[in-house]
Amino acid sequence: MSAVPGANPGATSGAAPGAPRSGVTRSGVTRAEYCVIACAEAWRGDGEVLASPMGLIPSIGARLARRTFSPDLLLTDGEALLIGPDGTPEGWLPYRQHLALVTGGRRHVMMGASQIDRFGNQNISCVGDWERPTRQLLGVRGGPVNTLNNPVSYWVPRHSARVFVPKVDMIGGVGYDSAAAAGPTATRFHRIPRVVSNLGVFDFATGDRSMRLASLHPGVTVEEVAAATGFELTVPDDVPYTREPSPAELRSIREDLDPKGLRDREVKG
Repeated sequence: MSAVPGANPGATSGAAPGAPRSGVTRSGVTRAEYCVIACAEAWRGDGEVLASPMGLIPSIGARLARRTFSPDLLLTDGEALLIGPDGTPEGWLPYRQHLALVTGGRRHVMMGASQIDRFGNQNISCVGDWERPTRQLLGVRGGPVNTLNNPVSYWVPRHSARVFVPKVDMIGGVGYDSAAAAGPTATRFHRIPRVVSNLGVFDFATGDRSMRLASLHPGVTVEEVAAATGFELTVPDDVPYTREPSPAELRSIREDLDPKGLRDREVKG
């Protein structure tokens, strides 16, 4: 493995020379569709947990996972109903039961991040010094409760060094180093399965729980990711491409889950 931003560009298994740099690969799959697949994979093997995606691409991904390899997932309309992948009501989810799922580790959220650092600390609160921030954002919202009580993944539609920063300005979502510093009560349910961006997929499968490049979306290079990241990523010697959707998954995305193609407005090549 390497933690050097300019890691060996040849260390990308399956990376064909001269890979196309536009939004559509030679297979016809768009960058947005790779992002949908990468988000869907976050819920693989979760079993009967509440999937709480925030944003368009994660929502399509969660519904795709439910339709295919994670049929036990529970989906919510964001208010008080459990719904199927097509939005049909399947059950009632009162707020007290929602909280029971949250505090018992039986929910997997995919949130956004205005900033995220190498240990997975997330910020959606403010940019700059807390006393006099240069940008006021949403506030911590449910970040601390989410990250300390159930698995939380992240979706970043525009990967840049302004988002992937050495240290977040304000901790909303708790990262691995912060959870460890707080002790066993903070680490019991704490888990960050993956971070998905428009460039690739990242996890924390390293000895010190710092961020690692897990896969590249086709058409993206290690150098591009390194240049758009404000800290040193761990880069394995062999970085695979994000898997392609199967023909059935692609049909489901295009014909059932997002027939208007809104995904391509959120993620361009």
